Amino acid sequence: MGVWRQIAEYLYIRKKDPNRPDTTWVKYMHGINRLSILLFLFAMIVLIIKLLRH
Repeated sequence: MGVWRQIAEYLYIRKKDPNRPDTTWVKYMHGINRLSILLFLFAMIVLIIKLLRH
């Protein structure tokens, strides 16, 4: 699976793969990955705003 496709699934842009394994640990891993991507995007937006205000 491609990186961009996985990110799109994390951000609910694309449907999940029905053939993907669905265990508790995989759900935890995907939840943590989703959280880290969202925090990264938030930090990038804050940095861009700070750079544009200068």
